[in-house]
Amino acid sequence: MKIDLKIPDVVRETLETLEDKGYLAYLVGGCVRDLLLGAEPKDWDITTNAKPEEIAAIFPKTVYENNFGTVTVIHEEIEDLKLRNIEITPFRLEAKYSDHRHPDEVRFSDKLEDDLKRRDFTINALAYDLKGQLFDLYGGVRDLKDKVVSTVGSPDERFTEDALRLLRAVRFASQLCFTINIATEEGIARNASLLRNISAERIRDELLKTLMTSQPDFGLSLSHKLGLLQYVLPELEQGIGIEQGGEHIYDVWEHTLRAVKHTANKDWPLEIRLAALLHDIGKPPSRRAGVGKSKQWTFYGHEVIGERMTRTILDRLKLSNKTKDLVEKLVRNHMFFSDPDKITMSAVRRIIANVGAEHIWDLMKVRAADRIGMGRPKEDPYRLRRYEAMIEEALSQPTSVAMLKIDGKKVIEVIRETPGPRICWILHGLLN
Repeated sequence: MKIDLKIPDVVRETLETLEDKGYLAYLVGGCVRDLLLGAEPKDWDITTNAKPEEIAAIFPKTVYENNFGTVTVIHEEIEDLKLRNIEITPFRLEAKYSDHRHPDEVRFSDKLEDDLKRRDFTINALAYDLKGQLFDLYGGVRDLKDKVVSTVGSPDERFTEDALRLLRAVRFASQLCFTINIATEEGIARNASLLRNISAERIRDELLKTLMTSQPDFGLSLSHKLGLLQYVLPELEQGIGIEQGGEHIYDVWEHTLRAVKHTANKDWPLEIRLAALLHDIGKPPSRRAGVGKSKQWTFYGHEVIGERMTRTILDRLKLSNKTKDLVEKLVRNHMFFSDPDKITMSAVRRIIANVGAEHIWDLMKVRAADRIGMGRPKEDPYRLRRYEAMIEEALSQPTSVAMLKIDGKKVIEVIRETPGPRICWILHGLLN
């Protein structure tokens, strides 16, 4: 199939360099898929019949530190980080995957067909050369048109080779707004338990990529439906069927999905999305039957329980300490903004001190996602303006004792008191 795709000059020059040396060279995988969809590729991958040592000998600066033949060509003169590093991999064949993660053996080939048949999904098994020829051996173009994710060949074979593909299928469906074809869905459900063989880091990366798509709620829901979520975030599934009552018209699970979806609609950063995902994670273990006439369910202290559970989850997923600290603070404090008529300025100052002035607006975003997740069409304008006004007023004033112009030494000098706890009490009284 002939087609004209727009390729950046540096990528085209890299392909031409390989061809000038007598090798075959093709764009392959996700970059071809994205070009066909009219999107800008995030990564540029090239496949060739040149071997790693031959690739390294052609280009001035390369990095080759893996067992799969991939050579990274570094174009230092290119300012665009997306184009500075281009990965080139020889055509290859992969033998049995005993650990469901890595091939037992990698053999280089001279045929493009060998390389394409080892790919995971049809939409990623596409190659394109400088003559404008598109190579589609497995119906990837058809699946792009039909907006469906399908494996190359047998789903069971593809998923037993590398179990991470189970999550990748869901992520691509979420990222591209595609569905997964029936045979592939059934293969995912049959092989879901293989995720036990995948490292926490690889699972984390796919989860975060799914959260950063435009419809993370769909990805999470699909993961549950196909039996994957129990191996990724089993705590999240505990919210299914947990009714809340009161202002909440959805159970904890549905409420969480809607809150996360709002963060995606607003294109908020990862930490906000993670906090929205985990803000009510402590509700199932904290739920108690209400008393009195209303007899509504109560969830007292769920934010405290949620903070501890969040730490456990993020530790398990091996996120950075910076991310963990911020998400925990947002989960712990997400209940603060409830009734503006009862909030004092001193309380607002305390919450700013707890989460940090640089993150107080992040907390407000989590609060907004929580509110939208309750089924409200939008944030209450009066409440929102009231919260924002109080925060802005508090930010113009000291939020901690350290910001006061007076310190403990001055207090001791004025009241002629010896150093001790009373000095600290006085400083906090002055702050309030």
